[in-house]
Amino acid sequence: MSNILKGKRGLIMGVANDRSIAWGIAKAMHEAGAELAFTYQGEAFGKRLQPLAASVGSDFMVDVDVTDDASLDSAFAALAARWPTIDFVVHAVAFSDKSELTGRFINTSRANFKNSMDISAYSFIEVARRAYPLMQENGGTLLTLTYQGSTRVVPNYNVMGVAKAALESATRYLANDLGRDGIRVNAISPGPMKTLAGAAIGGARKTYKFTDQNAPLGSNATLEAVGGTAVYLASDAGAFTTGEIIRVDGGFHVLGMPQQENL
Repeated sequence: MSNILKGKRGLIMGVANDRSIAWGIAKAMHEAGAELAFTYQGEAFGKRLQPLAASVGSDFMVDVDVTDDASLDSAFAALAARWPTIDFVVHAVAFSDKSELTGRFINTSRANFKNSMDISAYSFIEVARRAYPLMQENGGTLLTLTYQGSTRVVPNYNVMGVAKAALESATRYLANDLGRDGIRVNAISPGPMKTLAGAAIGGARKTYKFTDQNAPLGSNATLEAVGGTAVYLASDAGAFTTGEIIRVDGGFHVLGMPQQENL
């Protein structure tokens, strides 16, 4: 897919380090010819991001708190000043209190429920609202990241499953709202990934091992595979794909039970 995104430019939100799904997407998009801008939250993440952004030829990084309207306004104003139009936004932003990603869902606190929904689901709507004016002229692509805990019970995923269900529903509603302007809205659903965010979920290693052993393709997804899917969705080849939840999980989602040898 060399140069399939040549001439396109967009924003990547949510790179924590070089093992982040967002970084796998950014790297693949750069290799496909896209120009990239990045957001981060806080000085520590900014220091981690700077060399990564530089490695893909980007000098545009802006600090954003997705729970703060003024912060989002400032970030997109800076982006619009740099680029009057953009072609894609990758929203890889999610958060829940680590202490509530173990044990029983019934123990979810009101405060963490609200915070998890705000950051993990509602922020995509806020981002779409601000990206929309930059895409009206030529169309574009909005991408977010989800997980099968949205539709099936995954031990310890808890409130994040509810938040991802809301995110997937928002993806469909946004796809309908923005489709007449040529803006496509999709979500990518990888299987468990060895990321900083994934490690916060109780029993993450067991979950990763179980899916790795039982997926029809015999493996969890790689960052390269997820990145390639994002490149397709953001490219002209994905021109008529919208409102979709694209699973990149080695086929694990089709199973009704473990493989026979693992029963």
